[in-house]
Parts: sequence; structure tokens; C-alpha cells
Amino acid sequence: MENITELAADYYTAWCENEPIYASVQGTPGYDAEVPDPTREGSAAWDARLAGFAARVEAIDPETLHGEDRVTRDMLARTIRDDREAIAGGLGEIAVSATTSGVLAEMVAVVPMTNVGDPALAEAYLTRLGKLGGYFDGLTGRYLQAVAEGRTPTERGVRQTIAQIDGYLANPVATDPMLRPRPEGVDTEAWRARGADIVAGSFRPALARYRAALAERILPTARGQEHVGVTHVPGGAEAYRDAVRRHTTTEMTPEELHETGLALVAGLREEFAERGGRALGATGTAQVLTTLRTDPALRYTSAEEIVDTVTIALRRAEEALPDAFKSYDIAPCVVRPMDATEAADSVLGYYLAPSGDGSRPGAHVVNTYRPDLRTRFEYECLAFHESVPGHHLQLALGVALTGLPDFRRYAYVTAHSEGWGLYTERLTDELGLYTDELAKLGMVSFDAWRACRLVVDTGMHYYGWSREKAIQYMLDNTALSEANIVNEVDRYIAWPGQALAYMVGRLRIQAARDRAKKTMGDRFDLKGFHDQVLGHGSIPLDTMDGAIDRWAAATS
Repeated sequence: MENITELAADYYTAWCENEPIYASVQGTPGYDAEVPDPTREGSAAWDARLAGFAARVEAIDPETLHGEDRVTRDMLARTIRDDREAIAGGLGEIAVSATTSGVLAEMVAVVPMTNVGDPALAEAYLTRLGKLGGYFDGLTGRYLQAVAEGRTPTERGVRQTIAQIDGYLANPVATDPMLRPRPEGVDTEAWRARGADIVAGSFRPALARYRAALAERILPTARGQEHVGVTHVPGGAEAYRDAVRRHTTTEMTPEELHETGLALVAGLREEFAERGGRALGATGTAQVLTTLRTDPALRYTSAEEIVDTVTIALRRAEEALPDAFKSYDIAPCVVRPMDATEAADSVLGYYLAPSGDGSRPGAHVVNTYRPDLRTRFEYECLAFHESVPGHHLQLALGVALTGLPDFRRYAYVTAHSEGWGLYTERLTDELGLYTDELAKLGMVSFDAWRACRLVVDTGMHYYGWSREKAIQYMLDNTALSEANIVNEVDRYIAWPGQALAYMVGRLRIQAARDRAKKTMGDRFDLKGFHDQVLGHGSIPLDTMDGAIDRWAAATS
């Protein structure tokens, strides 16, 4: 029988070849000059390789494996199945967007993160930069193939992407985000001059061609705001069901998720009223939401204030870690503002994991665009979710688990990872980390935000809701600003099913904690529970449940 460790290593090598930019970001050497193949031919080749891996996994009897080897086999089987379903569904072909999931925003955020700490890496970076023009040409061709089949992106997504490209191209080449890295061991000015030539002569012309195709050939066919859900696209309904299963790692249906969301929102409306009365002196949910959304005193006045808020919250959480967690040796976490190219149409913030080679810390990237639109009560909760004890503690620990196969160390299973981030928003209230009742209202608002996702994501992509109906539902039931809600809804449109994973994961983690407490009684150990959630890396929810239940039974 094949060795599972060797199979996992072979899979990870193949994955790095298919996703060389992310391999570089993770600190895996050997792929630093390459870019992915965005064409249908590239996806077909990857699907064929995945089919071969699926056969090799199937040949291994799971009953012969134990401990982490069993987890590794289960994860490989699920990952491969999910990747093949995503290829078959083809939703990426209609995902033209200027949000965080959009391709230009992704490239601007990720490519400059790669290590250029020696002359060979610095040279490889320029080689990769020279290939990005071809990448965008291939992507453009794929979008046009989908349009020719009647599978079109949304009009708003296309228009926003055109505007994003225009803003990008309007900036001087000398300040291009792709020239952000600072190489070591080379003549920096000469290196930057070569990079600027590549950006001006190859990368930017490819973006201009991409823009022209969007404006001239794709926009005239794009879907309007009444038809933003993929249910309006040929094959979209089936692809959405697969996406729901893939992102949540459950068998929950869109109907079940929609009803779950409606029930959660109803309960959170009551919590808004109760907490809002204490924090604001407001009466009733509607008045609480109106005050939180419209009171100018609750807005920031500068980007520096936002960065200070999240940095102080991060450091306060780091000091409190021993109260609920075992001691872990992980990379540090830094806070940095989001690049202006992506900030206008992006989310409040996100997290980038540290590299495996130690060259880059973890980073909480925070959106400081238009501080006057940013509410003070949200950013503590955001910091706990994105940094500590949320994503940074989880994903930096995963990277540090050197005894696991690399594909597991760097794994990002949406439901587990985002469920953990959302779970920590309430955990930090248990630990007394919010500064006041107003900040706790941010926690409730974020809960309502993720509960609303269950309703509006399924609403648009399964029930055919309009974009306007989705926005209005979130305006009625969260304290998010309208600007943030608009960005969020546009993100759900571009990335069907992904937003469902947050609340589903949180509910499953909390349910596992409740089961463990019931099984263990007075022997329940919060630090031990958290170690079981985090200590296997980012894993499917069923796998997590099994690990926690076995731990609870063994120690009760």
C-alpha cells in the first residue's frame, strides 16, 4: 500500500506547480519565477492530475491509518474532490470583480509579498513580473470563452473592474505596487529600473488589453442588478450547490442555510436592542442601528486612528492569550494599511499568514480608506478576528506544525478558518478584552453581519434576489455602514458560497465545545479544547468534530 506521507508530499509539489505564486508566498522554494496558467487548458491539465491523485488516495484503506495520517488521507480526499468540483462548476470564469477576490486586487496584494531576500530571488521576481502580462491575456481569453457560451459576469463587477484598472494605470510607474519589494544583495536602483521597464512595457499593456475586452466585449453582455446570482447563469444552480458544500464542508443545503440565517438574525435583533439600550440609551433595534450607522461621533477622523485601534487591540489580546490557550512558538503579527489600489472597493480588513521560511510575519491588513466612513465600534472586533486570537494565532500555528505534511501546514479550509475567526469574536468578550459596551455592540453587529450572509448569499445565488434586495436586508439587520454593506454584497456576488462558511464554522465550533463540556464535566479544559480545534491545522468541520469528540471521550 502506498505511503500516505509520500502521497501528501507529491500532491503538495503538484499544487505548488499549479499555484506558484502562493507557493512563493508560503515560503516554498523553487517556484518564484512562475505564474499560474489561467486558461481552460491549464484547468483541464490540473483536473487530470487531480484525478490521478484521487485514485491514489482511494487505494489507501482509511482503516489502516491512525492519528494524523488518517486526518491527512481524509483531507486529501476532500480537497481533491472540492478542487475538481470547482473546476467543473467554472464559477471563476464569471467572477469579474474589483473586490478582494478580484484578480487585480489579488495580484497587487499577493505578488509583492514574495521573498526577494537574495539576488536569485530578486531575479526570479522580475522574471515572474515579466510573465504576468501573459497571465492576464490568458485570463481575458477565458472570460471571453465563457461569454460566448452565455455565461456572463455582472455589469457592476465589470464596471468596477474597469474603474479599478483605470485608477491603477493612472498612477506613475515609479509608485506601482508591483515595485514594492526591497531586494537584498543587488543594486536596488538598477533592479527597480528593470522592474519599472517590465511594468511599463509588459504588465500595464496587458492590463490595458484586459480593460478593453471588458469594456468592448464583455460589458454589453453583462448581467444587471436584478440578476446578480449565479442561478441566472447556465449551470449556475448546480455549481452553487457544489460551492456551498465546498465552502462549508457540510452537507447543509441552501434552503437549510437560509432558514438558519433568518432565525439567527431574529435573535440578534433582540440582542441589539438590549445592549444598545445600555451603550447608547437608544430604544428598540431600529433606533440602535440608526444611531450606530449615522452618528458622526462614532466615525474615525484619520487613518492613523484606525491603525492605532487595531494595533492596541492586538497587543491586548496577545497579553491575554495564557488565559485561554497553551503556549505556542509562532511568528509575530504586524498591522499594515491596505494598498490604495484595492481599498476603495474592498472589505474592512483581512489577514495574510506568515511565510514558512520565516522571511515574512503574519499581517492584519486594515482598510483605512475614507476614515470618515469607518465606525469606531467595529475595529476592535475586527482586530480580534483577523489577528489574535483569530486568524493569526490559527494560521501561524498551522505553519509552525512542522510535523504535518506541507499541504496541511498551509491549508486554509474556509469553514474551519473563518469559523474560528468568528468564534474568537465572542471568546474575547468572555476574556474581557472589549474596552466598553460600544465595542461590544461591534461584536453583535459582526455576528449579525455573518448571520445575514446566510440569508443574502443564498437569497441571491439560490432564490434569485436582486442586489438591491440583499443590500436592503443587511441595512435593516446590521449596523454596518452602507458603504461596507455595498462592498460586502458585491463580494458575495463575485464569490458564491464563500461567505456562508463563517457562521457555519462558528456554530460547529461552539457546538463541539458544548458537547465536550457535557462529556467531560468538571474535567473540561478550555485550553485543551482550543488546542484540539487549532492543533491539527485548518481542517474540514467533520474532521474537527471527530478529533474533539475523541479527545473528550479519552479524557472524561
